[in-house]
Amino acid sequence: MARKEKVAKTNAMRELERAGIPFEVRTYEVDENDLSGIHVSEQLGEDPGQGFKTLVTQAPDGTHVVCCIPVAAELDLKAAARAAGCKALSMLHVRDLLPATGYIRGGCSPVGMKKKFPTLIDERCMHYDQIFISGGKRGIQLMLAPRDLIDHTGATVASICAERA
Repeated sequence: MARKEKVAKTNAMRELERAGIPFEVRTYEVDENDLSGIHVSEQLGEDPGQGFKTLVTQAPDGTHVVCCIPVAAELDLKAAARAAGCKALSMLHVRDLLPATGYIRGGCSPVGMKKKFPTLIDERCMHYDQIFISGGKRGIQLMLAPRDLIDHTGATVASICAERA
């Protein structure tokens, strides 16, 4: 019988455990040439609509807003700004991600960041009993109930994805 490989706990896992939020850890093989959430969903054998990527944005005043959207979707910055009550939002440059959040590209989770930032989650999360988010490290995904994520992060649920033609 094969032994299950032990996964080192991440800040996201520790925070969810402290909060008493149930989650399941899923691991996948990291492909440095394809960090897309669609690739991750395929490896996990899950619906890409169920996987949510974490994008960090910045308002003109320098404050950060975390946005979680389905992996195959694109963020509508204007809709996100409206939902966050900001004049505008722009994507945080990848070089600023680690200092601001404690996470790197491809391993950014809305849970366990250095600071608590306002968080938006696309309303499509409510179509599923369970969704996947980054576990805070490349190669780790966490499956949890969207309501638990919303409540824990204090997120606003809104339509923040760009519509595709």
